[in-house]
Amino acid sequence: MDLQLGGKVAVVTGASKGIGLAVVKALVAEGASVVAAARDTSGDLAGIDGPVHAVAVDLTDPAGPQRLIDEAVAAYGGLDILVNNVGGVKARPGGFTSVTDEDWLWALSVNLLSAVRTTRAALPHLLARGAGSIVTVSSINAFLPDPMIIDYTASKAALTNFSKALSKEVGPKGIRVNTVSPGPVRTPLWTGEDGVAKSFGKAAGVSAEEMAKQVAGQAATGRFTEAEEVADLVVLLAGARAGNVTGADFVIDGGLITTL
Repeated sequence: MDLQLGGKVAVVTGASKGIGLAVVKALVAEGASVVAAARDTSGDLAGIDGPVHAVAVDLTDPAGPQRLIDEAVAAYGGLDILVNNVGGVKARPGGFTSVTDEDWLWALSVNLLSAVRTTRAALPHLLARGAGSIVTVSSINAFLPDPMIIDYTASKAALTNFSKALSKEVGPKGIRVNTVSPGPVRTPLWTGEDGVAKSFGKAAGVSAEEMAKQVAGQAATGRFTEAEEVADLVVLLAGARAGNVTGADFVIDGGLITTL
């Protein structure tokens, strides 16, 4: 299937590993030119064979998103696709009262405001094209609240709500806005040395490996989602083959969510 991404210009945030890195590779494979944003752009990004322009940037810095988009437009002359992927989560085993204002501000900054600011910077360029796609990686925790990650779940709920509201404003102008909500994904965020599995396992008194096994067992498929599977969904939504899809959220969790 030709996703009609040849010659398109995309910005991907949180691009150095996990879902973001997989999205960069998938877009390049479809013929797009990609501006890949991350705090650290060394490592796997440098090994991608194709038109990838890496930008080292901290998107929690209020000035970072505008600098990223300015560099993207300078590199490729315009913008067609934005993939808001950057995010972070920290376990809160001490409960709600242990989550400080600084913790809340961190979660909102990395999971919500980074996407808001990057979208705000990118939107004039998408509108100048008269068509474009914004795909934002949210989480099933946007509608599956968990007290262990209370600030993360709240920030992802806000992110999904923001995306839906924006889709109504810019849809008539040719810009599509959708979200993808993964369940647990086999990435460093979950299974890395300091990942969620380790944090949750420590709180439950089990190893990271056992915690990952328990979480995977909650899905109908009995396994974690792979980053490449999320990337395939993101890239489909980014392309013109999904040209009348906007304001939608797509769950990819192996059947972990059991309700409609």
